[in-house]
Amino acid sequence: MERWKLISLILCIFGFLKEFRPSEPFVFQFLTGPWHNVTVEQVVQDVFPIGTYSYVAQLVVVFLITDYFRYKPLIIAGGLAGTTVWSLFVWTSSLRALQLLEVFYGTYMAADIAYWTYIYAKVDRKHYQKVTSHIRSATQAGRFLAATASQTVIYYGLMDYLGLHYLSLAAQIATTVWAFLLPPVPKSLYFHRQEPTADDELRALPNNEKPPNIGSTCNRAITLLWSHFKAAYSSFTVIRYSLWYSLAVCFYYQITSYVQALWSTIGGPDTVLWNGAVEAILTLMGSLVALLAGFVPPALLTVKPTLFGLAAIAALEGAGLLVATATSSLMVSYAGYTVFGILHSFAITLVSSEIAKHICDDSFALIFGVNTLVGLVSQTLLTIAVVDSDGWLALDVRGQFTVYGIAFLTIGVLFVGFLLGEFYRARRTELSS
Repeated sequence: MERWKLISLILCIFGFLKEFRPSEPFVFQFLTGPWHNVTVEQVVQDVFPIGTYSYVAQLVVVFLITDYFRYKPLIIAGGLAGTTVWSLFVWTSSLRALQLLEVFYGTYMAADIAYWTYIYAKVDRKHYQKVTSHIRSATQAGRFLAATASQTVIYYGLMDYLGLHYLSLAAQIATTVWAFLLPPVPKSLYFHRQEPTADDELRALPNNEKPPNIGSTCNRAITLLWSHFKAAYSSFTVIRYSLWYSLAVCFYYQITSYVQALWSTIGGPDTVLWNGAVEAILTLMGSLVALLAGFVPPALLTVKPTLFGLAAIAALEGAGLLVATATSSLMVSYAGYTVFGILHSFAITLVSSEIAKHICDDSFALIFGVNTLVGLVSQTLLTIAVVDSDGWLALDVRGQFTVYGIAFLTIGVLFVGFLLGEFYRARRTELSS
């Protein structure tokens, strides 16, 4: 087997194990059940927000040190954090323990950046597309199997919610062990680059800028980072699509974190929940539409059709969320959330490919990392504003999701504005010629 295929296989197994978390579709029911016995308000306002704050705070640190420590140690740390999280789920019951758990969950999520950027340092550039495709398929398969398994065992009474957490814990332990099998990375994108030739170095810098004559590894890394950052965000096209990407990250993480609280409010304590089935369907459909996004005709990916499409998608996402929030039917809420999730998968894939077209290859990890960080900072501000018990509004669950739905309608209006700006610019160009 070729070496890049072996690395791809190892990464796929790691990703599958990491995403096999059958407890997640029912984590809200587990926390508000007899195992922890905390209230809905405590989970929503005093527990989950800590995970958001922890994630964004640690992502900044992980983002800065991942390249320096060459990925693998951070991937192992992520596995250990996941093991700690589910150990605390299983063997503790106090509110304070849950809040500590959320701190480690922030570590667990932040370490993901090391896993996804490992690819670009370990695999030759010509295999990026294939390896990325393999890994995304493996992670989606892990999520799908986890969601399907959780719904099956709960529906047939084969296991309770605590049992699902034992399964997730076992998967995280296996993930940590498997992380040690990842091949070490002798070089990285910035701090441990291979000494390039003059031609290589020119190609590595955007717009063939003259490379700096700096001996220091740290100074050289910082210079390259700044050069890639400046080249990417000097483009209004990149800024515009990055804005969509960051807002999508912000609201997607927020919505998926709290949607189980919404469903519990709608369904009541005695309602049969289909959370696992919904997540399984959404994972499968999301994978299909993400694949479909790769076959959009190039004629539809020019600026104006893309802006129109993003505006329409944002409006439909907002409508789906408002329907899911306002209804008294759990099935209708499931349907509204599924529409939102499918549209998100399609749009984020499309936007990611458009951003990638306008930045240099070596800056993928940097630019998408910055965009994710902006999204998480926005999510933190959103959490403070509408969720946190000590925040500005401290809305109930339905109030929070109403805000999210209106926010997507606003994003749609914003991108209509961008579209009108393109028409105005084209008209001025036509008149001046």
